[in-house]
Amino acid sequence: MRRRFRAAECAVAGLLLLLSTACGSRLPESDFENRPDDNAPTRAGGEPIRVGVITSATSPVGGDAFTGPRDGAKAYFERLNARGGIDGRRVEVRTCDDGGSGVGNNECVHKLVDEEKVVALVAGASLDYAGASRVSRARVPDIGGQPIGPAYDTYPHLYSIYGSLAPRNGKPGWDGKLYGGTEVYRYFKREQGARTAAVVSYNQPASAAYARLITRGLEAEGYEVVTEQVDFSLPNFRAAAADLKEQGADLVFDAIDSYGNAQLCKAMDDVGAEVLAKVTNVQNWSSTVREDYKDSPRCRNALWATGSSRNHEDTDHEAVREFRDATKDLETHSQWQLEGWAAAMWFADAAESCARTGITRACVDRFVAEGGERGEGKPYTADGLLLPVTYERLAEPPKARRTCVSVARWQDNEGWVSQGDMNSTCFDVPQLAYEP
Repeated sequence: MRRRFRAAECAVAGLLLLLSTACGSRLPESDFENRPDDNAPTRAGGEPIRVGVITSATSPVGGDAFTGPRDGAKAYFERLNARGGIDGRRVEVRTCDDGGSGVGNNECVHKLVDEEKVVALVAGASLDYAGASRVSRARVPDIGGQPIGPAYDTYPHLYSIYGSLAPRNGKPGWDGKLYGGTEVYRYFKREQGARTAAVVSYNQPASAAYARLITRGLEAEGYEVVTEQVDFSLPNFRAAAADLKEQGADLVFDAIDSYGNAQLCKAMDDVGAEVLAKVTNVQNWSSTVREDYKDSPRCRNALWATGSSRNHEDTDHEAVREFRDATKDLETHSQWQLEGWAAAMWFADAAESCARTGITRACVDRFVAEGGERGEGKPYTADGLLLPVTYERLAEPPKARRTCVSVARWQDNEGWVSQGDMNSTCFDVPQLAYEP
């Protein structure tokens, strides 16, 4: 269940003020049974294997906020096709921009699932995944999507890039509650010696609610927590920065948007607030840090990112080197691109395992649902790019779990520098409930 606090940070912290969770109708598992069979094998003879990618490429958040997973997946499929495709068949990628709206998302689902008859959806990133229930009813595997809302913890046949232990019976999580671990907070306390943490939010309901979630996690790990709330319309980040300096905060977490983060960092530099870490999330784990934080060099060099995938700048790792080589022509690089690449690899591994019997929706879905690392039935890692991903359906939420975390720190002279190996940076932590 790596859709924990860190996974919520992935999409919520940067986009919190604009998120609108709409999961469509919530149907019991029985409603997914006895459907017409859309799983007849694709005809042989070199016909392309068609996959779909739904992205909020244009949305209120901005033109490039959600495109990373799509770009990473396309790069993987381009390289795969250059090497002969899957069983001699090329993968044909059909993309759809849902515009960041529920209506647009439903239209994309109809186009790709019903009209284009894609075998699977891959590396999705939608602000409002309103068509999730339709995808599930059609039994189309949705592989490696970003869990921006609770859909991936609600419906069968949907598989987020971080995995899930939830029943996925048509209701989010367990009786409407999801569970998150405190491994990020444990890491900074145990490995970096942090004791006091500041949480900055807007005086806006969603922002304040997420700040309370972070605060609960920090308090569970024994931190002294300093809360700073600024006005959404006229934010006084300088006052917040001065207070967190006065309070001696070691860490700074936030529940504000990307623009606000940049302004907060500038204010911290202006007042001389130096912290051990300004902790950001996987969505902001990108090569645009110098530009985004150009006015705050001290704060910029205190940026740390946490996630569930291997640092996209860790080129000592063979799988990362291949990703970087295939995406060398992209203007920027990001962790979401790497996760999109991993999602595409996941589909390719599933399709290859089905080649002898027929690459169908049902076969691909079975491979992912059962957990397949090169067909061995082990938690999936995408050749080491992901922390092991599993999908189970636990009747009760776990009270505690051993969870691992990928950590990197920004340094101007080196970029994002990995802090230890993600597969050994692991902690036994409690799982705390929260409502999506």
